[in-house]
Amino acid sequence: MSFTTRLKEGTKKSHNAAENTKFVSQFLKGVLDPEEYRKLITDFWYVYDTMEQLVVKTTDPRAMVLQQFNVDLFRTAALQQDLRYYYGPMWREQQTPSEACNTYCYRLNEIAEKDPYLLIAHHYTRYIGDLSGGQILKGIAQNSLQPPKGEGLHFYDFPRIEDAKAFKTNYKAVLDSIELSENDINTLISEANYAFRLNMYMFDELQGDASKSFLNLACNFVKSKLKGGNN
Repeated sequence: MSFTTRLKEGTKKSHNAAENTKFVSQFLKGVLDPEEYRKLITDFWYVYDTMEQLVVKTTDPRAMVLQQFNVDLFRTAALQQDLRYYYGPMWREQQTPSEACNTYCYRLNEIAEKDPYLLIAHHYTRYIGDLSGGQILKGIAQNSLQPPKGEGLHFYDFPRIEDAKAFKTNYKAVLDSIELSENDINTLISEANYAFRLNMYMFDELQGDASKSFLNLACNFVKSKLKGGNN
């Protein structure tokens, strides 16, 4: 079984849990609070800006494989366009990251320093999600928020990717070509599950459910340490 197949199989429960958070389940039903959505993409800007800078800077041979996708996938500029639409040109002076977002960014910086190859797990989790379910969310957001055409939803646009299915197939093939030990693969699967929990923490904080989410996040982190994991 290939690495990316194992990664997909090993994160199914976390993926389903993320889809069943209150925020995402309502989003999928077309119930989307405009202010919550704006706060979410503000958090996303900080997360993607952090991750993308770390990917550019990494010198770890395994993580450096991700750099070939920078131009096609990077979301920071697209999110900036959306935030300028929602908040105006001074959006950075008006908006700050949530506690959950800060936790997410801290984790990205932590692994970049200690185990940079783990950036692969976060890269896969976010971008494959954006190219898959994210495209469904775009249509829902368009119908719910009804921004002027071409405004407010650049986050979901990948203008350089004409065939998302073909791109994802190639992306996975590249990741499958990375030389990884059995321990590396297991640690990456664990980290990808942690990435899902970090996302869930952000979703829950949007709707005031962050305390329970944070407790679960902390408990799972401690469990992984007790098992001898690196995340």
